[in-house]
Amino acid sequence: MKKVFGNEGRNQSMNRFVGQTVAKMREEGILTLLVKGQGVAQCYERPQWRSCGDVDFFLDEPNYTKAKRFLKTLASSVETESEYTRHFGLTIDSWTVELHGTLRTELSSSIDKCIDRVQKDTFMQGNVRTWHNGETDVFLPGADNDVIFVFTHIIKHFYKGGIGLRQICDWCRLLWTYRETIDSGLLERRLREMGLMSEWKAFGALAVDYLGMPAESMPQYDASARWSRKARKVCAFILKVGNFGKNRDLSYYSKYPFLIRKSISLGQRLGDLARHARIFPLDSFRFLPSILFHGFEAAVKEK
Repeated sequence: MKKVFGNEGRNQSMNRFVGQTVAKMREEGILTLLVKGQGVAQCYERPQWRSCGDVDFFLDEPNYTKAKRFLKTLASSVETESEYTRHFGLTIDSWTVELHGTLRTELSSSIDKCIDRVQKDTFMQGNVRTWHNGETDVFLPGADNDVIFVFTHIIKHFYKGGIGLRQICDWCRLLWTYRETIDSGLLERRLREMGLMSEWKAFGALAVDYLGMPAESMPQYDASARWSRKARKVCAFILKVGNFGKNRDLSYYSKYPFLIRKSISLGQRLGDLARHARIFPLDSFRFLPSILFHGFEAAVKEK
C-alpha cells in the first residue's frame, strides 16, 4: 500500500510538471509530443499505479532546437547532446527531462530509416492522439506509429544492455488499448522493412506465455514451439540482467582505470551478443558492428 500511494503521488506530481512544461513551451511557440512514460501510462486501467520515470519530449527539427534553447534556462544541469540520435538530457525541478529529435536505435540503417519515415508521418501528417492532462492537452504519437517507437525502444535496449518487463507491459497495454484500430498490414510491412519480424514474434510469445496478453490481441502472434522456445530464452535474459541492466555488477567502475573498465564492459557486450545469437543469430551478427562502434564512441566520450 505504501508503494502504491507513493506511485500515485509521484505520478500526480509528474503529470502536473508535464502539463506546466508543455504549456510553457507552447507560450514560446514550441510544439512537442510526449513519448514513452506518461503517454503510454494512459493505456493502463490505473495509470497512476505505473512506476514513472523520465519525461520524454519528441520534437521535429525546428522545435527541437527551440526547446533545447528554452529549457536550458529552466534546467539545473544538462547532459552532452548526441548528434546522431539528437538526444539532449536535462534536469528541471528534480525531474529528468529528455528531448528527442529522433527515436533512432543506432542498431542498423534499415531500422533507423524506417523510424525516420514513421517520425515524418507523425509530424508532417499530424498523426497524433491527445491525452487530456488536467487543463492541458498533451499530444502523443498516433497508435500505429507509437507501436513502432515503443517496440524499437525495447529492441534497442535488449541488444544494448537490458530491458525490463515494465517496458514490455507498456507495449502490451498499447496494443491492447488500440487492438481494434491498429493497422496490422502496415505494422507487418514496417517490421519486415526493419528486419525485426523474428524479434516481434519472440517478444509476442513472451507476452502471451508469461504476461497473460490475449493471443488474439497480439498482431503476428505465432503459437508454434519455435517462438515459445525463443520467448523462454528472452525472458531468462531479461530476469538475469534486470531493468536496463540494473542486476549487473558495476562495482568495477569505481575500482579500475579507464582501459580496464572498458575491457570489462566489452566482455559484457560480447557475452550478451553470444546469448542473443542463440535466439536471433542473424540479427545478432547484423547489429554487432553498430553495437561495438557506438560502445567505443561512448567510451571515448566518457574518457
